[in-house]
Amino acid sequence: MSAVRPSAAAGYDCVVIGGGHNGLVCAAYLARAGRSVLVLEAAAQVGGAAVTHEFAPGYRVSACAHLLHQMSAQLIDELALAKHGLRFAATQMPTVALSGDGASLTLGATGLSGPARLSAHDLDAYPRFVERLARFARLLGPVLEQVPPELGTSAWSDRFALLGLGWRVRRLGRRDMRELLRIGAMNVYDLLNEQFESPLLKGALGLDAVLGTNFGPRSPGTVLTLLYRLAAQTGAGERSTAQPLGGMGAVCDSLARAAVAAGVTIRTAAPVSRVLVANDAACGVLLESGERIDARTVVSNADPKTTLLKLLGAEHLDTGFVRRVSHLRSNGLAAKLHLALDAAPRFSGLDAAAPGGRLLVAPSLDYIERAFNHSKYGEYSDAPAIEVTVPTFHDPGLAPAGGHVISAVVQYAPYALRAGWDVERERMADRVVDVLEQYSPGLRGMIRTRELLTPLDFERQFRITGGHWHHAELAFDQFFMLRPVPGAAQYGTLLPGLYLCGAGSHPGGGVMGTAGRNAARRILAKAA
Repeated sequence: MSAVRPSAAAGYDCVVIGGGHNGLVCAAYLARAGRSVLVLEAAAQVGGAAVTHEFAPGYRVSACAHLLHQMSAQLIDELALAKHGLRFAATQMPTVALSGDGASLTLGATGLSGPARLSAHDLDAYPRFVERLARFARLLGPVLEQVPPELGTSAWSDRFALLGLGWRVRRLGRRDMRELLRIGAMNVYDLLNEQFESPLLKGALGLDAVLGTNFGPRSPGTVLTLLYRLAAQTGAGERSTAQPLGGMGAVCDSLARAAVAAGVTIRTAAPVSRVLVANDAACGVLLESGERIDARTVVSNADPKTTLLKLLGAEHLDTGFVRRVSHLRSNGLAAKLHLALDAAPRFSGLDAAAPGGRLLVAPSLDYIERAFNHSKYGEYSDAPAIEVTVPTFHDPGLAPAGGHVISAVVQYAPYALRAGWDVERERMADRVVDVLEQYSPGLRGMIRTRELLTPLDFERQFRITGGHWHHAELAFDQFFMLRPVPGAAQYGTLLPGLYLCGAGSHPGGGVMGTAGRNAARRILAKAA
């Protein structure tokens, strides 16, 4: 990222710690409102975990998330990201459930297709099921875009927010309202078994409920995580399930250019060591280099544990709050496998165009549940569930001529692996390739180089405590007005002048930028 302005002032209205996508979004909105803003990024480039990196000579891939599901069209338009270089190699990519016998299944917005044999019941039930979940997602969509109300206050703004949510639920009508209340806390295993007969269809739908989480299909609350994913996608419109041209790093590069155009100063290779406190309020930051930067407001895009326990320090917080933050569930369970290939991969039963979609290895709900079982005992899955993309199908510039890249999200790979990742990394990579070979015969012979990133690698490389992509698990007790913990759930913290804007805040992870925009609104409203 070359569009960086050198620091020209001793102090700023706002300092943002971390140049990931939420930090850049927050900074851009603050600057557009007239604030002087400095973004400090520890790495040599902006983007945080949403970067494009070269893992073999000439082969590039999105380091963590590889598809843009959830960034709202409104945010993209407000920040004029197209003007600042954002392009898409593909949008509305199809989801294809792979089958070992080659009888795959393509899940569309209104129906199912492919060689998989489905019952008349499933063909009829699927569009009705999708439409009902879409109605629920549209109801929840606006909730993601607002600062959560605070419980236990007499403020009318909080009361109106809760009343507004209740009114939207009531407007669903009696039948849908009862159904939402019935399924909201269910596990996705029971819901899908109620609705469908095909194991392949249920496995594909169930994987969306658990991908990137510490849950299996039978875990309570997995219908909530499915609805969360769908609600975030409603705002993306035609840009949902999209592959940015140049990888995910291109999204953050365009966000950085938009922020600089709004007046933001960005400094890379500038890790923060401390949040400074004076008169019981945040007053700036201290860099690892020893440089002090004063600011009236400090906004952290780092995960909540890093921000509150490391950069700020427990001495500035009360004991009960420190205990809640310490117990925040934030250990990751997803790994990322990158394969550099010397030829185009082929998948059994798919025509030449099909590898351009989102491919799922999740043949049944029981398969996913068995994969999850290993993680309970500190083991990686022997037969993992996998989300596969071939980004070079749409964007050949990510590999040398004739070469291709496979990018795969692998469930389940526990952060605290019992045998240790230094011992087991290559064994797990071998096992994942073995599984992929069952669906893409001959794949192993095409591999030039491979890279497996575990949650421990995400912690080390991107400074995310526990290596969880969402910074904190999405669960009922860490969701909406409770996220990440009471006392820091509306982007503010118990320390005046210190705010959170990262994935650990509402509405959570995924490359959407909503937490950053909501945090900026909260900061500006508090200053009004």
